[in-house]
Amino acid sequence: MPKLNCTLENIGQALFIVNRHAKTAPDPTYLYKLKKETMKKLISEEKAHKIGLHYSNNPKLSRQHSVLLVQVGDYYFHMPPTKEDINSLEHLGHLNDSYRNPKPTLSLTKSKKILQEYLNWIDPKRKSTRSHYSNQTSSLSPFYHKRKRW
Repeated sequence: MPKLNCTLENIGQALFIVNRHAKTAPDPTYLYKLKKETMKKLISEEKAHKIGLHYSNNPKLSRQHSVLLVQVGDYYFHMPPTKEDINSLEHLGHLNDSYRNPKPTLSLTKSKKILQEYLNWIDPKRKSTRSHYSNQTSSLSPFYHKRKRW
């Protein structure tokens, strides 16, 4: 498989696409895990920057809580803050609804491949290269087939 271009701009676009699809997916578990692990790695490598805290638009159990604003290239994302983030970062108040991330040009498939390559992950659907049917022998005897009538 050819190496994908894992630039910070492409990773930002890929995160945007994965995050957008995760919000509407029937089972978003893998997509959110992909986003979370990518964000953690980017922050640890200092390729992403923590900007501050925002109040969430979706309060939990009718209680207001904050989310962490992170910048990856030209893109901004929210993720749950750690206790250190809450104590050390500035609170920016409510979200700015006038700002929009740039429009990405990647597909979901290519976005997942970029993030998986960046994390050195194997696609869970592609773990096995051989079909599980390839090692099975037929349960039918070779003599089972109808004989030709002469």
